Amino acid sequence: MRIVAVADTHTFEEDLREIPEGDVFVHAGDLLRGGTLAELRGVAAWIAGLPHRHKIVVAGNHDWCFARQRREACSVLGPDVVYLQDSGTVIDGVPFWGTPWQPAFHDWAFNLPRGEALAERWALVPQDTAVLISHGPPRGFGDRGPVPGRLGCEELLGRVRQIRPALHLFGHIHQDGGLFDDDGICLVNVTTWECERGATVVDLEPRDLRVTPVLVPPPGV
Repeated sequence: MRIVAVADTHTFEEDLREIPEGDVFVHAGDLLRGGTLAELRGVAAWIAGLPHRHKIVVAGNHDWCFARQRREACSVLGPDVVYLQDSGTVIDGVPFWGTPWQPAFHDWAFNLPRGEALAERWALVPQDTAVLISHGPPRGFGDRGPVPGRLGCEELLGRVRQIRPALHLFGHIHQDGGLFDDDGICLVNVTTWECERGATVVDLEPRDLRVTPVLVPPPGV
């Protein structure tokens, strides 16, 4: 199973140099800038034109229409795109789970305070999840931003280490894209930094959930 993943395109999707072919296309959030349905219509048309058999979208902190008008936003995406919000889907026997939440970040969508509120969301992730898609990163991996310190979620890291998915995809932090290993768990910040950075491609073997990086752009722009 070839997974092609992006995040943080912010309506600049047409500037991406290339979207490689694959089986599953994943957008890990921040499709939009202002978060309106009008913006989403343009992005949805782009996603509809991609050749991948399966397409998954998770919202990010800029994607207000999914927080305020979820039914309408999903309708704009269309029936061929699976939107995941604390929910899952199974593709070729592989369980995926998607969640848009992140530690409070300015006054944006899908914000929750650190601690118990976020832990309650992460507790919803099933134990058998093979591919976890969150908008924000776990603490310590792909979470170095424009200010000193780590910006990822400690509670998310704890849940990831409990369930041990084969692959965890996320974005949100533009400055720290790349692939990381945590005791055999493959964690990937698939940000495109507003399409200055290319898509990330990994192969996942459904039989044993072995992950093989194919194309992981370097950090930064």
